[in-house]
Amino acid sequence: MSLDQFLASLPPGELWVFGYGSLMWSPGFRYRRKSAGFVFGYHRSLCVFSHRYRGTPQRPGLVMGLCRGGSCWGMAYGVQAAGAREVLEYLWHREMRNHVYMPRLVTVRVGARPVRALAFIADAAHPQFAGDLKLAEAAEIVAQCSGERGHNLEYLQRTMSHMHQLGVRDPHLDRVLAHAQALIKGRRRPT
Repeated sequence: MSLDQFLASLPPGELWVFGYGSLMWSPGFRYRRKSAGFVFGYHRSLCVFSHRYRGTPQRPGLVMGLCRGGSCWGMAYGVQAAGAREVLEYLWHREMRNHVYMPRLVTVRVGARPVRALAFIADAAHPQFAGDLKLAEAAEIVAQCSGERGHNLEYLQRTMSHMHQLGVRDPHLDRVLAHAQALIKGRRRPT
């Protein structure tokens, strides 16, 4: 979907954006308000190969995607209508270069009220969709990959830290992080 097509589908008024990975801790755009948000019907997954920000085409890293089923806590950002196009242009440049995500309006509960918010849903048919990797495989990728925005481990650490601040625990992602940290620590030991 092009930016213009997405803009045409937006309801009038304030734009909401739902972040569940790096958008939680590094949105990169101006917003009027920020709040914890809850989405039902999608879950956070370390399921997208990153060829740019946390890896390279030769050694892809792993980043989060929203996948169907379950639920997800994240951050919801309210953007004034006057700034919506500028924010969306930025997000399209950041998230839509390879079209591994599908931009969708999803219902996000912000406090007691529901809002329709832009969320980037992982495209399971895209070649960069990693799917459900085994713990050891995901941890190995996270431990060894870097890209334009830094090491893959830092991405997962920061995402998990912000999830924990929201009171959200994901045992699988906690284990991937612990295993990746152990792999890195093991590589640094003198022989």
